[in-house]
Amino acid sequence: MTLTLFPIRLLLIVTMMLLAWPFTFFATLGSSDREPEQPPATWRKVVDFLLKAIMRTMWFSGGFHWVVTKGQQASPSEATILTLAPHSSYFDAIAVTLTMSSIVMKAESRDIPIWGTLIKYIRPVFVSRSDQDSRRKTVEEIRRRAQSNGKWPQIMIFPEGTCTNRTCLITFKPGAFIPGVPVQPVALRYPNKLDTITWTWQGPGALKILWLTLCQFHNRVEIEFLPVYSPSEEEKKDPALYASNVRRVMAEALGISVTDYTFEDCQLALAEGQLRLPADTCLLEFARLVRGLGLKPETLEKDLDKYSKSAKMQKGGNLGLPEFAEYLGVPVSDTLEDMFSLFDESGEGRMDPREYVVALSVVCRPSRTLDTIQLAFKVRRNVPQLRRGVPVPQRDPFGQQCTDTPRPNPQRLLCGLQP
Repeated sequence: MTLTLFPIRLLLIVTMMLLAWPFTFFATLGSSDREPEQPPATWRKVVDFLLKAIMRTMWFSGGFHWVVTKGQQASPSEATILTLAPHSSYFDAIAVTLTMSSIVMKAESRDIPIWGTLIKYIRPVFVSRSDQDSRRKTVEEIRRRAQSNGKWPQIMIFPEGTCTNRTCLITFKPGAFIPGVPVQPVALRYPNKLDTITWTWQGPGALKILWLTLCQFHNRVEIEFLPVYSPSEEEKKDPALYASNVRRVMAEALGISVTDYTFEDCQLALAEGQLRLPADTCLLEFARLVRGLGLKPETLEKDLDKYSKSAKMQKGGNLGLPEFAEYLGVPVSDTLEDMFSLFDESGEGRMDPREYVVALSVVCRPSRTLDTIQLAFKVRRNVPQLRRGVPVPQRDPFGQQCTDTPRPNPQRLLCGLQP
């Protein structure tokens, strides 16, 4: 197949993309932020029809001969947001091209030659994972479009926020549910005997996935439009609850389970390996408890200095549960007790706030290992006594022996959690 079918299919796919490019290029001239015309201009309807035909031909050329569609897609007035899951591959774009819905995607995608122009045509909402302000603007843009009474195209959102292997649904991000408007869940399946579709953290790369899939004579995909989900008043006030309930409905339709892991937990797992920590350091449990307290790790980075200064002022003193609650500015709760127990190594009801600070740094900045190590040494500096430490003599630059300072346990120094 590599010598016969693959080159033919690849040539046909490239041809279809090049054929679609002129239409999208001229259609995207001007600002993409302008509100669409209502009703759409005749030329826009013609371009939509031609692009759908070209894209369907492209997928057919790639081996997706039949795309099974179940259920009925709601109109923009019924549901302005489509939530699609599980997200497992760039082949999920099949659902996007068939519906010509707008999508929320990485800002870097618009710079891809040819494909980036095709993406701009569907008026996507771009988001940068590294820019906190971009995330806020993304939510505001989703809200604005969702409350435009159908003026904008429907937005198709992958609420998991990253690719998974389709064995379960991870925690949905709340962005699609913050506007509090009805959404239509869309379930995606690839019922193929051999899975060449899935593209995850530690699986084959994008090019290998493309090669393996194009070498298959036939690839199957099913898109199921579930009934529109209208939120209750309680769900409108709590986007996380709304997201969780929609995820449960989709999991039941797919016949798979759910897990509370998130995209950020994947980053933590990688950071755990970079820090050479054992697999049972409880970092993921700590991150879950932080979110359970209503604290968002992605917004806590600016508070790290405040927490570290406060912890350093304790001068090695330990905190009880009430003091720890006051330190965080949250009420005492079962979740806080669970977090407190992670740091209460001796079981005496006391914990060192510096360990919390270093653990929080790992959670807030999983990809910035050096920053965490620097913070760890900063909060440990000039501390007369550390638990589980081994005293080692220190010398000043002139060779004079100084007061004994304990050597901290490396694992606790870097993550502050029990093994």
